[in-house]
Amino acid sequence: MLLQANAERYRVRPGGVTAVKVFGGDRIDVVDPFGRQAAEFTVLSADPRAVSDAAPNSPATVLRHLIGDKDTEEGYAASIILAKLADYGVDQSEVTATRLFDDDSPAGARESFAVDSDAVVLVAAPAPPMHVDSDQQNPPSDLFVEVMRAATSPREQPELSAPLAEPLWEARIDAATAAAYEVRAGQFIQIIDVAGRQCSDLLAFDAHGLSDGREYGLDATMTRTVLGAAYPTPGLSGKFFDARGRPLLEVVRDTVGRHDTFALACTAKYYADMGYPGHVNCTDNFNAQLAKYGVAARAGWPALNLFYNTAFDADLQLVSEEPWSRPGDYVLFRATADLVCASSACPDDIDPANGWQPTDIHVRVYDSTRRFAVAVGHRLTPDAEPVLTKRTGFADRTEALTRRFVDYQGYWLPECFDNYGPQHEYWACRERVAVMDLSPLRKFEVLGPDAETLLQATVTRDIRRLSQGQVVYSAMCTESGGVVDDCTVFRLDDNNFRFVGGDPHDGQWLRLQAQRLGLEKVWIKDSSDQLHNIAVQGPSSRALLNELIWSPPTQPQLWDLGWFRFLIGRLGAPDGLPLLVSRTGYSGELGYEVWVHPSDAPALWDAVWTAGEPHGLAPLGLEALEMLRVEAGLVAAGHEFDDQTDPFEAGIGFTVPLKTKLDDFIGRDALIERKAHPQRVLVGLRIDGNEVAAHGDCVRIGRTQVGVVTSGVRSPILRASIALCRIAVQHSAPGTAVEVGKLDGHRKRLPATVVSIPFYDPEKTRPRS
Repeated sequence: MLLQANAERYRVRPGGVTAVKVFGGDRIDVVDPFGRQAAEFTVLSADPRAVSDAAPNSPATVLRHLIGDKDTEEGYAASIILAKLADYGVDQSEVTATRLFDDDSPAGARESFAVDSDAVVLVAAPAPPMHVDSDQQNPPSDLFVEVMRAATSPREQPELSAPLAEPLWEARIDAATAAAYEVRAGQFIQIIDVAGRQCSDLLAFDAHGLSDGREYGLDATMTRTVLGAAYPTPGLSGKFFDARGRPLLEVVRDTVGRHDTFALACTAKYYADMGYPGHVNCTDNFNAQLAKYGVAARAGWPALNLFYNTAFDADLQLVSEEPWSRPGDYVLFRATADLVCASSACPDDIDPANGWQPTDIHVRVYDSTRRFAVAVGHRLTPDAEPVLTKRTGFADRTEALTRRFVDYQGYWLPECFDNYGPQHEYWACRERVAVMDLSPLRKFEVLGPDAETLLQATVTRDIRRLSQGQVVYSAMCTESGGVVDDCTVFRLDDNNFRFVGGDPHDGQWLRLQAQRLGLEKVWIKDSSDQLHNIAVQGPSSRALLNELIWSPPTQPQLWDLGWFRFLIGRLGAPDGLPLLVSRTGYSGELGYEVWVHPSDAPALWDAVWTAGEPHGLAPLGLEALEMLRVEAGLVAAGHEFDDQTDPFEAGIGFTVPLKTKLDDFIGRDALIERKAHPQRVLVGLRIDGNEVAAHGDCVRIGRTQVGVVTSGVRSPILRASIALCRIAVQHSAPGTAVEVGKLDGHRKRLPATVVSIPFYDPEKTRPRS
């Protein structure tokens, strides 16, 4: 949603507090976008009537429980809020608030206040935990604060967010200038785009090398070759190297995620060749700043081009566009050696590099004793604040077993495990039992009298047939029949459903459809951070979990739990931690998923790990899971389907009961037409030899492309390379000879044969067993 020029919007995270400075004449609104989320509104001002109608009526529970700790990132942020209370002489233990909204507030509920005199407003979002056995499935959710500034309100430069910790040093780099500074090994450097869409080049040199008269700076070729990537990103492959192969910097956090590194900082020659001789440029600015360190001037400086949006197009031409960065976006580095650094605020105003308007850059340096979570920023919508990559509730246990984590849908998940490896993990699942963290699945509570109506209209399965305690696998489609996502839907009660998908945008889609359909009595609340889950998969999974799961008389026993059914029980005994167990999975084996509140995750992992030892339990990472799911013919978003692919083309046409589901749903008419006139279908390919086909490889008969590979692996159990392929229906018959194209699709071909899917256990006897 675009805001007016004099409007500002701030996010309040569940359990968090947001402080906003307001002035006489402003208007401040608190918005509950998803519904059923309480707010605590506290005004700090010398004038007790600074904000009209803000009458404290309850304890400010979030503020009263804040703990300031300058040694942690969260604690430092809390200490800033507590300092504001102290500035106004407010006792933390007695602070009060105006309580807004209640358990029945509709999505989009809004409370508006007029501001009569200057004040600081604190808005908090209480966040009691949602447990799986709760009668009220109401996870805490975001609030937003919207401020409409009066014409008389001070017009200030965009306000930077609070520091991540107490800075050792910070400086504003004015537009079209540069600055040099020194950083010690272990210290952190935060480069902040103040107003958004502003390129900042970064240089770094080994300080000890400079003192000896040698320049060891960041080297693009060494870095890209060592990492095998275009540029480092937060995670395992996050280091920047010099020409000696020694790391100088490590990227810790990146809230943009889309920018270039390792092109030249802008040069005098570039501007002169464009017809702007004498234009100020980053290279000359760097030369002037680095001269005092004995660094020789250059005609062009290779640099880390932060916030600069370049790419190579399909014709391998280097192109640039406006940056993706928004106000306050930043990149956080850790120095791995004593460094001399230089940062610029690029002066380019003759192309889109800085959105045509150069602005400032801000640099903060933090002490090496600080600890910052490694993360990438993800935005749910274009105007949303970035959400940093999260650890799951099981991270304390999985991190003890491996360091090979990747960012998977906004969470860190293991690729594979030390002392195991993908093949070991795979065979454990096929022959014994394996456990995997699947917490990044997105969970949404769909609640209220209109919940069934909404789901009936948005997913392809007949939700009215779903019984309490049952789960169904379904697709969710666009009007044109493309797949928005695949999902499972749990029915907890008549008006209580849990939607589980892979895409964080699923909740946005459901809310949009509820609004379009005029359904006022339905709430879609994101419970992804209230329910984390492990998958326990393999032939021994039932025996393992049967030792651990206690069920009350009103629920099925674990041993008797049917396929695509769930139970709500306890770990170990009636007084054990609450959990939900569903007989679902993504491996093609007998298996279960166990769902708990994140605070209970370590205890669940420990119990499963201990009980699994006699069964030969192993952990399972993403690499092994890929082999398992391709063999089982299970589809993945961005591979077998997207919103341009219908369920029939994606191999999940069984989720579309056009004959038996009489109610209309989104995409029904298009799917009737697509089923009657199919163009493509998902098949398997068995490839001659041991080379592996990759997603996107063309599939040809002669010179004609007839299909595309969607996923490919080397199958341990089949001892062959296999692939899933979306192919023209005319060539989909089993036994059809095709070739997978490599290189340009013609110069190298891998002979293959079309086969039926699933490759493994085609009757699904194992998961049904």
